Amino acid sequence: MNAVICTLSEQSTSRRRFLQGGSGLLLGFALPGFGAEQPRNEKPPEAAVGHATSAVTQESSGLEPNAFIRIDRAGVVTLIIHKVEMGQGTFTSLPMLLAEELEVDLNRVKLEQAPADNSRYGDPLLGGQVTGGSTSIRATWKPLRQAGATARTMLVSAAAQQWKVDPSTCIARNGVVTHQPSNRSLNYGQLVETAAKLPVPKDVKLKEPKDFTLIGKAHKRLDSPAKVDGKAQFGIDVRLPNMSVAAVAISPVLGGKLASVDDKKAMAVKGVRQVIKLDRAVAVLGDHMWAAKQGLAALSPKWNEGNNASLTTETLVAGLRAASEKQGAVARNDGQATQAIGQAPRKIEAIYEMPYLAHATMEPMNCTVDLRNGLCELWVGTQVPALAQGTAAKITGLSLDKVRVHNHYLGGGFGRRLETDFIALAVEIAKQANGPVKVVYSREDDIQHDMYRPYYLDRLSAGLDARAMPIGWFHRITGSSIMARFAPAAVQNGIDSDAVEGAKDQPYAIPNVRVEYVRHESDVPTAFWRGVGATHNVWVVESFIDELAAAAKQDPLAYRQALLQNQPRMRTVLDLAASKAGWSKPMRPIEGRRVGRGIQVQFAFGSYMSQVAEISVGPDGDVQVHRVVCALDCGQIVNPDTVIAQIESGVIFGLSAALWGEITYDKGRVQQNNFTDYRVIRINEAPAIEVYMVKSNDAPGGIGEPGCSAIAPALTNAIFAATGKRLRKLPVTATSLKA
Repeated sequence: MNAVICTLSEQSTSRRRFLQGGSGLLLGFALPGFGAEQPRNEKPPEAAVGHATSAVTQESSGLEPNAFIRIDRAGVVTLIIHKVEMGQGTFTSLPMLLAEELEVDLNRVKLEQAPADNSRYGDPLLGGQVTGGSTSIRATWKPLRQAGATARTMLVSAAAQQWKVDPSTCIARNGVVTHQPSNRSLNYGQLVETAAKLPVPKDVKLKEPKDFTLIGKAHKRLDSPAKVDGKAQFGIDVRLPNMSVAAVAISPVLGGKLASVDDKKAMAVKGVRQVIKLDRAVAVLGDHMWAAKQGLAALSPKWNEGNNASLTTETLVAGLRAASEKQGAVARNDGQATQAIGQAPRKIEAIYEMPYLAHATMEPMNCTVDLRNGLCELWVGTQVPALAQGTAAKITGLSLDKVRVHNHYLGGGFGRRLETDFIALAVEIAKQANGPVKVVYSREDDIQHDMYRPYYLDRLSAGLDARAMPIGWFHRITGSSIMARFAPAAVQNGIDSDAVEGAKDQPYAIPNVRVEYVRHESDVPTAFWRGVGATHNVWVVESFIDELAAAAKQDPLAYRQALLQNQPRMRTVLDLAASKAGWSKPMRPIEGRRVGRGIQVQFAFGSYMSQVAEISVGPDGDVQVHRVVCALDCGQIVNPDTVIAQIESGVIFGLSAALWGEITYDKGRVQQNNFTDYRVIRINEAPAIEVYMVKSNDAPGGIGEPGCSAIAPALTNAIFAATGKRLRKLPVTATSLKA
């Protein structure tokens, strides 16, 4: 018995289980909220054990760890973790947390993707094996550091035991334990077997921020070299022996069914292997993508269009509008908002609308499936590997242990890869395929058969006192409930927590506030989109606050400052953004164009942010965004380079949506099909982006999504400053701004 898995959690660090035949120290840690209360598997996940040792595991009772840390005889540290890398930098920032407390060089930490297993690899903030919601750092900030500190403590104790000295006279640095008085040293690889036999310390002391050597410092991305030289493998890169590639045609009408198809012409195309007919789709399988696409083009499928053949955006919005006139479930009710508004000297009302949005990830949806010999293997890039496993198990009728998910780098997620509809389609095709098959969506498939950010319609009203300050605030949100489908338990008393995020907790000091939510569903499939509820509500709240400031004939910055007296962190970022943007000075004029600045503030995903947008509007109504200034307090920063990159990407993603993003329906069909009519901001259109970070030792907040949710109100408030036109409906291009 020469290796031990030590289970670490905030609740218990003394339980452990043993591995036979391994060589090295293997530490498991449990994220708070997962472990003992989760159903136990009869055996540990095969993939997890395979990463650690080829031997059989004998378990004692205790928590099931949801991630493993392995240190081998060479001193190489391997972190097996439940989060995925989709461009947000987790494959660098998470090893930084471990390496900081373990006292090893970051380049000696290797990362391996965890197998699909909800019970062992669940995120305590999201309730499952999920990457999303800007939670990766927030969920692992303390447990990963505790795991590193515990391993380091055990390694130091092992060295002290060998030297027969007091552990307090030994220090660990760069993977080496040194006894300072005698200057003796042993590296971690030499100590792991001794350390594995020691009792697990119940309490370990974590570093103070002033002692950090990695956290807070800029580090190059560990995944960059492989992405630059082409070694990195995304789901779409997978190739298997005898694999076919499938191109699909899905019913163009929501809910439509395949009626008939003549596959003779498709089968005549060189390289076409099969035509597979499903209830709502038809797939052509070929030797390669070109053959499959040519075969698909030769098909003439006929569809039973069903009940949605006459569906239009206008009818969808009419349904929302009618629903919004009904009283909703109450998400917040401070004071007597309706009464205060009714008695106020002045009343302001507005209706805001946000459209359906597609995700349009750089890598379109794809999944490779090999279904044979009672096993189902998936090669895919997914934010929810355990959910993907469950989806395949349900379709095939196999048990979970017969479904294996090989997860890969994701070429963008933005919430789209939280869904498994494309995985389900691939498995359905694989059930009829003669061998492994890779299903790849075209860009048109990806946009026209997405699961969309919901269309929202919001009714707001406010009552202003004699000083034109708000004394009553009413906000009714109407839209689809994503949570009701994705996580039903999160919907309490009719309130979708995501749908009201950023509205229920709006930060302004208003004595009477009422926020309601009306759930209204249609046949349009809806899903999370980068920034989720905050992307919608921050735009609405910050636009309406700007309306109140305009009605009061007050500066938008000063108006917010007056309402944020009890929000010091919010005031700090607001004042910093305004200062760096030169708010007190007029913008430089641009000949023939109207110029303006817009400001906003938000608390979302545990982070405080303010953005200022500088824009100009031409005589024909075209909008150019010249500069975006962002001030951010996201607590303790792990990798500042990643923070800046995430804010920059969020601004670009959010600007694209605010300026042009819109999914519309006519005759039950999505009208947009590619980047020609679902625009993304281009290099020559991108603004200069400045990011200023407030130094803080508070627990980290999320940074993947706040930049995206902040930019829309900064943009439209700037347009108002330039033109005097208040935009209450997005995208911007839907409204004429001609001089």
